[in-house]
Amino acid sequence: MTGVKALVLTGYGLNCDYETDYALKLAGADSHRVHINELIQGEQTQTGPKLSQYHILVFGGGFSWADDHGAGVVLASKLKYNIGEQIERFIRDGKLIMGICNGFQSIVNLGLLPGFDQSYQERRIALAANDTGNFIDTWVRLKINNDSPCVFTKGLSHIELPVRHAEGKFTASHQDMDRLFENNQVVMQYAGDNGTPAQGHWPVNPNGSLRDVAGICDPTGRVFGLMPHPEAFNHVTNHPDWTFQKETLKREGKTLDTQEGDGIRIFRNAVEYIQEHFEQDLPKPRV
Repeated sequence: MTGVKALVLTGYGLNCDYETDYALKLAGADSHRVHINELIQGEQTQTGPKLSQYHILVFGGGFSWADDHGAGVVLASKLKYNIGEQIERFIRDGKLIMGICNGFQSIVNLGLLPGFDQSYQERRIALAANDTGNFIDTWVRLKINNDSPCVFTKGLSHIELPVRHAEGKFTASHQDMDRLFENNQVVMQYAGDNGTPAQGHWPVNPNGSLRDVAGICDPTGRVFGLMPHPEAFNHVTNHPDWTFQKETLKREGKTLDTQEGDGIRIFRNAVEYIQEHFEQDLPKPRV
């Protein structure tokens, strides 16, 4: 382990915490699954885990509170009114936050994104019901904006990841959409096989997101939200076409050069960023 500590929230219907914790560990983080109540209690009583002890905070996927009042709404409210100040301090301290699927919905409801003018309390965007009107579970191709400041996607130009959600349609006012693109805060867009944006076409754009937006970051690049699941591509065999890819390489006299899934790169970028920017605070390896 590198001394980079990551916290993955769990509890109340979140169901991707084990995969997310595993992905972070593969990326080199000292990752811990922490129940929402345990974190709140730790902050309020100083007798348990505290956010300040960690470098990376991940809001994972799932169905917090069964999405009964809207996806991510109750989770956002519970955290905002109990540890909202601590979360904002976490950002101000230069640390990293990622929201995946339900986590993206939650941090949008918290106001952590889009983070215009370093405001992390203003709710300006939404993730609405899919245009299809139902839950969708499929793999998508994503075009990644190389001009984005996003820490998590450094060095990536495209990636394929699974999506599984009923409320993933990215919506915002025309003014805010323009501002997101002008600031290069749009990190990834749903794309076709040729790598160009999907232009709203289903099923390449699985939910009807405006301008094919699949993930955005704040202006610093340290707060990142996305609907696709990078933790679900932690091994090559997660990909539905892995046997085809393996056979294609075999016929070319080649083999798979790694067993690691492409999604781990996103988590490794986060770990490497902390190593670089918090070097003085990390424990030194034993000789």
